Parts: sequence; structure tokens; C-alpha cells
Amino acid sequence: MYPEDYYYTKDHEWIKIEGNKATVGVTDFAQKQMGDVVYVELPEIGTKLKFHKSFGVIESVKAVSDVYAPVSGEVTEVNEDLNDAPEILNEDPHKKGWVIKLNIEDKAELEELMSLSDYEKFLEGLED
Repeated sequence: MYPEDYYYTKDHEWIKIEGNKATVGVTDFAQKQMGDVVYVELPEIGTKLKFHKSFGVIESVKAVSDVYAPVSGEVTEVNEDLNDAPEILNEDPHKKGWVIKLNIEDKAELEELMSLSDYEKFLEGLED
């Protein structure tokens, strides 16, 4: 269900690394917890993100949730499709539902993130 080559956060964001560039989104677990997504607040291109600081907001029928940067970096692209169709986050959170792309500032921060197996163990702990 979850892509094996992604990293994950305890706040349920995922990050896919390609060299010094990364794509960031929210996990399937997160979208299920939120329910139907109705609005996504995206950062501006060029915004400097800091590790584990909020960079946007996702509003759903159940709640308003912050989205946190899994690493520090500069936003190079935002998923404009989410402006007109925020439900993409529910339909395809790990592919079409990506939120931002960024240039990674400090790859050492990746050591703070979870592998797929670590994330799955983390999710099991939430169900207890």
C-alpha cells in the first residue's frame, strides 16, 4: 500500500528523494483520518521550509490539519491540481496527490525519518 522507496514522518507525511530534489505529500493513513479533503493551502514557490515546521494546511470535512516539512529546503513546485480538485489527496495520496516539490537543504535530516518498515511498525502502535 505504501511505496517502499519513500521516507515517512510521525506526522504522516511522505517524501520521495531524487538526488537533491524531493516530492512531499501526505500518507494514505493521514487522508483516511482526515476524511474528504475540501481545501489545500499551498506555499508559494521559493518559500524556504524548515525541518518539521508547518508549510501548509489541509482542510477536510472532519478537521483542519497542518502539513509539516520532512526536511528543510526551498519549494520549487506546488501541485496546482489540488486547488481545483483537493479530493485527489483522498484518491491517490502517494502519486497524483503530491503536495510540493523542493530542493533539499540538508540531507542529514533524512536520518530523522522512517523507512517503510519503521512507518508500518509506527502505525501498528497507533492501533493498539
